[in-house]
Amino acid sequence: MKKTNNFWQQIPAYKDVDASTFASHKWQEKNSVTSVKKLVAALGDSLSPQFLQDVQEGFQRAPMAVRISPYLISLIDWQDPVTDPIRRQFLPMGSQLQPDHPMLTLDSLHEQADAPVPGLTHRYPDKVLFLALDTCPVYCRFCTRSYAVGLDTEEVEKMQLKANKVRWKTTFDYIRNTQSVRDVVVSGGDAYRLKADQIREIGHALLDVPHVARFRFATKGLAIQPQKILTDSDWVNAVAEVTDRARLDRKEVCIHTHFNHPREITSFTRDAAGILWDKGIKVRNQTVLQRGVNDDPDVMTTLVRSLSDINVQPYYVYVHDLVRGTEDLRTSVEEACQLERHVRGTTAGFNTPTFVVDAPGGGGKRCVHSYDSYDRETGISVWSAPGVKPGKKFLYFDPIRSLSKESQERWKDSASRQQMLKEALK
Repeated sequence: MKKTNNFWQQIPAYKDVDASTFASHKWQEKNSVTSVKKLVAALGDSLSPQFLQDVQEGFQRAPMAVRISPYLISLIDWQDPVTDPIRRQFLPMGSQLQPDHPMLTLDSLHEQADAPVPGLTHRYPDKVLFLALDTCPVYCRFCTRSYAVGLDTEEVEKMQLKANKVRWKTTFDYIRNTQSVRDVVVSGGDAYRLKADQIREIGHALLDVPHVARFRFATKGLAIQPQKILTDSDWVNAVAEVTDRARLDRKEVCIHTHFNHPREITSFTRDAAGILWDKGIKVRNQTVLQRGVNDDPDVMTTLVRSLSDINVQPYYVYVHDLVRGTEDLRTSVEEACQLERHVRGTTAGFNTPTFVVDAPGGGGKRCVHSYDSYDRETGISVWSAPGVKPGKKFLYFDPIRSLSKESQERWKDSASRQQMLKEALK
């Protein structure tokens, strides 16, 4: 689809929407697509019955609720939606779904197992993950927190992590009483969904803790709804207020965001990133490596350079976690290693992301090249994390479709499966 300056006007439902309306975050929220019926209402009769049936099946089988902003709808190439990299991330198609890996669990990273209080994961010695809420402005198919984020689906009944002052107080008390904690990730859900007063409340509460030296607000918002930064000045000013106080205290506060494809960077993005830059708010990016989205060296290199150009630092590229309903999006560890080799050296080192595997079972982020062993035939890689859980081994599993037919057959048999695991742990 050829993009014009008012690119959204190529969508039938948005053809009369002017720039100021489209730039409103409230309009974006109000007109988000959450069902096949709303998708048809946005796109008219341009979609084939076969495609709509395929998407309907995808909705029914997806572990994540579907919620897509008009902005993202407008970035999808509806002349070829089946292969479109943005559609793949947010709109499931039943025909593309593949059986989950037999070793998959719903909370594959053991965030709940490593939670001393509800909604707070303490895995690394000096860092905690604070899940402040469980909603997002859009829902990504590949979300590793499909156990909690979003509405219940036919596949998953979610645990609840609502924004709650009582639960938050328990979190702040734990952080205050745990001297080793120096770093906090404020996530969810998405910090975009926190109100300005909640941003201030959380930010100042953390800055009041003497041993907390840094924290970051995690939000995909800049990538999927930059309009909020353009039109919700109270929210932006709240982040800036907390950031300014942190700077005076010689502490660090920043935003961690989440771009996965170069086409997600538009004029709206550049304007929004410019506002954050002008206010002295540092932004880093964490990409998820996805098949058919960004597993091409040219695409990933373009993404890294484009982020650098808008002063968003490429920080991590995650090898896709084992998440229900997303086997079609995963790549192998070998593919991630090859992609990293292509990307490294194409731009400055400080703007080159680290490719990591977040080791299933709570091992934390490990550089993709740092496995203890890796059997490309079985697809099993073994990882250790001496700084996180010394003496323990963690296993990651390549998608079964990437293996030989012989290995695919071995994974179907329970006894063969156990033998492969034993051999890997030797």
